[in-house]
Amino acid sequence: MARRTPLPFDPIAVAARQWGLRWQGVPEMRAVTSLMRVQQLVLAELDELLRPHGLTFARYEALVLLTFSRHGSLPLGKMGERLQVHPTSVTSIVDRLEASGHVVRRPHPTDGRTVLAELTGSGRAIVELATADLVGAGFGVGALGSDQLDVLSSLLTPVRSAAGDFVD
Repeated sequence: MARRTPLPFDPIAVAARQWGLRWQGVPEMRAVTSLMRVQQLVLAELDELLRPHGLTFARYEALVLLTFSRHGSLPLGKMGERLQVHPTSVTSIVDRLEASGHVVRRPHPTDGRTVLAELTGSGRAIVELATADLVGAGFGVGALGSDQLDVLSSLLTPVRSAAGDFVD
């Protein structure tokens, strides 16, 4: 993780003690607060790793999504669904990637109302470089071993399914 001045105490442990004096649900609160704090810390580190490439993690995810698509292009609406972001956020992400030369907008060949975001050669190259940096840094979760990462993913899968992220 990115180096920052650590707090001299665990703020989540303190919050859990205080919470328990007033309310029920300490394990749930502690788990969710830990999850959210880790998300913020990891996202900050990933954004820092991607900054030299002119990317944020959101833009990187969009490039990866296009890389994985069959033709290197997807409708903007489909990108929003897959990335779980609002249509205006997809538009902003694609605007930035287009300004950088990493994607171009194209009309859909059969649906005149639909616009495709298409990966360019520059986009393909930058996603490879950025991915190498992220993998080299352990995606910000390098403090965990392979077995721990598998357990973490397994623990989060039913939460994602129950929230409607996918059909299990």
